[in-house]
Amino acid sequence: MCSRRKADLMIEQGLVEVNGKIAELGSTIDEKKDIVKVEGKQISLPLSHVYIKLFKPKGYVCSAKDEKGRKTIYQLVDAGRRLFSVGRLDYDTEGLILLTDDGEFASKIAHPSGGIEKEYHVAVVGAMKESEFAVLRKGVVFENQRMPSARVKPISFDGKITKLSVIIDEGQNRQVRRMFEAIGREIKLLKRVRIGSVKLGGLKRGEFRALRSDELESLLRLI
Repeated sequence: MCSRRKADLMIEQGLVEVNGKIAELGSTIDEKKDIVKVEGKQISLPLSHVYIKLFKPKGYVCSAKDEKGRKTIYQLVDAGRRLFSVGRLDYDTEGLILLTDDGEFASKIAHPSGGIEKEYHVAVVGAMKESEFAVLRKGVVFENQRMPSARVKPISFDGKITKLSVIIDEGQNRQVRRMFEAIGREIKLLKRVRIGSVKLGGLKRGEFRALRSDELESLLRLI
């Protein structure tokens, strides 16, 4: 019903009760037995969760609100409940985003320790050198820190633009952009096309749909 930060504030203000007693920060509850009230109103977890895949266009942020007044992905999806984005894409990156009200699922898919593969299609100016491929695959050094290795392979070259597939399994903040910045390459297009076994295919920019049962089950097996 609200963000974690707001929930902490409401608890500190004494607006949350558990089994008739004022809740304290860090309290543990049993969601199957305990009665939780916020400002006197009993709340509960949903009986079922929603799992959505969205083709995020460029020019949208992955926050519920933006202090700069930019458009957010939540303006594209109206599920009638509060949703978490599974990982993020920056303002200038497009592609696959998963949305859900299942916080535990979102955390496990997005967390770097899970090792869930994310595949991106990248378009850069000019022809790539084999030495550049080798550096990316080994792990570039960016701001005196070695980044995780990546699986990189060329898709096409039209004489001006090289298209590549880049697969990472840790998903550090702006990892793909920083990789190419480290080797002095300008990215013209960055699109995430896969998370785990779920692919972007079939959606147009700004479109979304519920995950099919086989897509959801494949992700659940990974976590």
